[in-house]
Amino acid sequence: MQPNRPARTDPRAAAQQAKMAASLAGAVDLAAVQARNEAAARAAAAPPPSAAAPAGTPGSAVVDVTEATFQSEVLDRSFQVPVVLDLWAEWCGPCKQLSPVLERLATEGAGSWVLAKVDVDANPALAQGLRVQGIPAVKAVWQGQLVAEFTGAIPEDQARQFVTELVAATSGGAVPGVDGTDGDPAEAEDPRLDAAEAALDAGDLASAEAAYRSILDAEPDHPVAGLALRQVQLFRRAEEAGPDALAAAEAAPDDVAAQARAADFLLGTGDVDAAFGWLLDVVRRTAGEDRDTARKHLVELFGIVGDEDPRVGPARRALMTALF
Repeated sequence: MQPNRPARTDPRAAAQQAKMAASLAGAVDLAAVQARNEAAARAAAAPPPSAAAPAGTPGSAVVDVTEATFQSEVLDRSFQVPVVLDLWAEWCGPCKQLSPVLERLATEGAGSWVLAKVDVDANPALAQGLRVQGIPAVKAVWQGQLVAEFTGAIPEDQARQFVTELVAATSGGAVPGVDGTDGDPAEAEDPRLDAAEAALDAGDLASAEAAYRSILDAEPDHPVAGLALRQVQLFRRAEEAGPDALAAAEAAPDDVAAQARAADFLLGTGDVDAAFGWLLDVVRRTAGEDRDTARKHLVELFGIVGDEDPRVGPARRALMTALF
């Protein structure tokens, strides 16, 4: 499984994620997790979005959404790619300025994100459920959660920035079915994983890392080993950083590498909110390459914790606010 990609139904991947998530010590709404898992399974079975499909039809990069299709075309689809909701009405002049811009950007995105158009007059229950206060309203959904939004018509360069930052903070621009990451999952029984997990259970992080690396050397697209390796590497980095990482980061606020080590230490010790908050602060107060480095590291930590964790959604929204 790759970070920030649609969730898989591979039982070994799920077990591995659960094992590592337990080390991060967080309460999870099991009913919500089950609902998200079911949505992710439906998304995995559905064809990926395509800019080649006629606009307005299911599976297109631009699709008209109703109350009847919201689950499949927005919530389920958001487990494949980020979905941008364009809430509009025929009588709305600013909507007629913004909508064509968003449609053009979605076509340019070639399936890396989906524009879901909602006529609020024809779908009042959706408008009410989404707490629409005025239109045009734009809301972004990823992994079944609202991660960013704005109200009112904005210039094309700002709209482009919005979707660019959205994709960067979520899927990273991956297009399902194009990069080879959405193929059949590995067999549930894999003795190589047994050996890696045994080392992990024994607390031998170096051996666990070596075992996962060996799997990836032979099978680069393995759906479990990639995520597991990143998780083990996180715990190793946290161990190496140690508690002194916090003081070192505070003493060198302009050293982004030091800030990343501090966040790794916090996450490795189970303080998820503090780890996210630490890097969010770096994103807010930096610019250029430093800001991008902090953003990428934070997105990597989102992938390690997993979108089923209730703390990831709010942190993603905070990141989008900081970026846009």
